[in-house]
Amino acid sequence: MEQQLQQRITPAARKPAAAPFPLPKNRDLYYAGAWHKPQGGYLETINPGTGESLGPCAEANTADIHAAVAAAHHAFPQWSRTKPADRAVMLRKVAAILRANATELAMLDAINCGNPVAEMTRDVLAAAAQFDFFAGLVTELKGDTMPMGDGVVNLSVREPFGVVGRIVAYNHPLMFTAAKSAAPLAAGNTVIMKPPYQAPLSAYRFMELIDGIFPPGVLSIMSGGTECGSALAAHPDVPYVSLIGSVPTGRAVAKSAADRLKHVSLELGGKNPCIVYPDADIERAITGAVAGMNFTWCGQSCGSTSRLFLHESIHDEVVAGLLKKIGHYKPGIPTDPATTMGAIVSHAQQQKILGYIDLGIKEGATLACGGKVPSEPELQGGFYVEPTVFTGVSQDMRIANEEVFGPVLSVIKWNDEEAMLEQVNRVEYGLTAAIFTKDLAKAHRTASRVQSGFIWVNNAGPHFLGTGYGGYKQSGIGREESIEELLAFTQSKNINITL
Repeated sequence: MEQQLQQRITPAARKPAAAPFPLPKNRDLYYAGAWHKPQGGYLETINPGTGESLGPCAEANTADIHAAVAAAHHAFPQWSRTKPADRAVMLRKVAAILRANATELAMLDAINCGNPVAEMTRDVLAAAAQFDFFAGLVTELKGDTMPMGDGVVNLSVREPFGVVGRIVAYNHPLMFTAAKSAAPLAAGNTVIMKPPYQAPLSAYRFMELIDGIFPPGVLSIMSGGTECGSALAAHPDVPYVSLIGSVPTGRAVAKSAADRLKHVSLELGGKNPCIVYPDADIERAITGAVAGMNFTWCGQSCGSTSRLFLHESIHDEVVAGLLKKIGHYKPGIPTDPATTMGAIVSHAQQQKILGYIDLGIKEGATLACGGKVPSEPELQGGFYVEPTVFTGVSQDMRIANEEVFGPVLSVIKWNDEEAMLEQVNRVEYGLTAAIFTKDLAKAHRTASRVQSGFIWVNNAGPHFLGTGYGGYKQSGIGREESIEELLAFTQSKNINITL
């Protein structure tokens, strides 16, 4: 955790900078149906667009987690017995509240995580859509019957686990905090959400807005740093723990979960390929290569297609079009609706990205554009990095193997399909991939050989609610945004009845 976030402060220690939207009234921990002062103290949160303080936020420690888990554990029996249709009604109420307050919640995320407010509005609506989606699936939590002969009935039922802990990342604070509670709640679990310590403000406001919809203890918001997440992952009364984050953090969660054989789901990092064949629609490939990088939120996305494999026959044409189209993305103040690319979430992450850019130059790649901190006076207080493209990259370079989690695209030229596919699959990640070709047979063949869990053909970037999203290899365990996510939060029980 970077230095400016390590310092514990009291709620009145520093006056927050002026914000273009009212900040949440509550900065404490929410569990047992009420707000509680943290025993762990408070951490300062920052506006990455300006570098200014946004004031103190609660930092849960192990004792706080124990209290929240006890409340969630106490609430579970009643919640699990609540009729699925009644749970669905509550989920739909949450969806309506999210839509009604989308502008406010989007502005809080723009202030606190640095992504452009226009993009954050879509995040809020995506969260609302997931609440409605899982509300509509509650009747699909079905079991089966098996014929056993006269006098015997055999059936299976699906039951929730109990207390579910979900730890989410900073690139989509509100969307992750809200939406990732929907499936386990729909399945009858009680849920403790840990929002990102870098950007917890929208989580507080979300809880203020929906307070009273769920019975006490059913949904908790516990903000904090490493101790908070570790305590949640290790708690003996949390049988299921989930993470959206980096591979190292995912390994730490999995190790902690292994001590008690917990169930886990992990949506982790990516070093995702975008493959362009010589027969591809060039304009579509250029558009897809740019869209897949998610420059709007500074490439801070596990799904970003940050390795662009271009056949040598179309390499120069695609790069030229790519550099032209990237000009649309210019770092700007996140709260400005016209901003097309926001700020990096923190000074530490900005320095990490700049370090990778320096490394790429030292490794011998060619800096085709970007690579610097913007010079505009209004951006000098914040944490910004220009959209950056490297050409002349080889798969042996670190910038082609390690997740930068920033606006850095590596272009790799190829001429042999077998060698290219070997390089595509050489990395430890396998989250997403994009393939551009007009040949349907080639698209199917390539998709079958690329080791990734979510693949676009002649497109890149969007998620589709109802289709399972998740990774191969070190990119994670499990699938989200689909019925698979809902079913994952249940366990099957077989019942054999002799009449």
